[in-house]
Amino acid sequence: MQCPHCSVAYHEDISMWDQARAESASKLRSWTCQIMPCPSCDLPIVKLKDYAMNYAGTHSLLGESVIYPHDLPGRKPIEDGVPDNLKHDYTEACEVLSISPKASAALSRRVLQAILLEQGYQGQNLFRQIQAVLNENDPSKALPTNLKETIDAIRNFGNFSAHPITETTSLQIIDVQSEEAEWCLEIIESLFDYYYIRPAADRKRLSALNQKLTKAGKPTI
Repeated sequence: MQCPHCSVAYHEDISMWDQARAESASKLRSWTCQIMPCPSCDLPIVKLKDYAMNYAGTHSLLGESVIYPHDLPGRKPIEDGVPDNLKHDYTEACEVLSISPKASAALSRRVLQAILLEQGYQGQNLFRQIQAVLNENDPSKALPTNLKETIDAIRNFGNFSAHPITETTSLQIIDVQSEEAEWCLEIIESLFDYYYIRPAADRKRLSALNQKLTKAGKPTI
């Protein structure tokens, strides 16, 4: 089994789970809630199992699912390298998308602002931050053309990028369509990959190569 928090694989053992059981009044259905800490990251995993009573008087498993942490419908797991604060807000934006696209978009805007601020792009609002990214003259920092076009599209989402950045407005509810809120998540994923995930993977590969060079008595890169 793979931990939904840290993605590290582990061998599932029934003795690792604490569990509680509940039955329907008719005794025809029952549910078991199981919880255990991940052996690697120690964060909790909660699983719900659904049973039905069969004619033999025993319960047969109808299905089971991990109810914590929540699945992120249609979204891929976040890979190593993304800062925890950005990962947390992105995850919440995914979780509330089907319930409230406006709330999801507000969280997405918060993540986008945080990413751009961390990259050195200042501005009173997201519109100006995006403009600063698009006007970047340093070739080593300039976004690829496809990412420029994608992030520029955000400015067409009503007033999505026009609100000022303050302590009280960074999570302001914004009037966007469901498709626009989902597009915001896709843009965040692209920026995660460009600014954090690929650089982290490159550093990991370089570190592994340097270890091999060191063992071989050769100069590192």
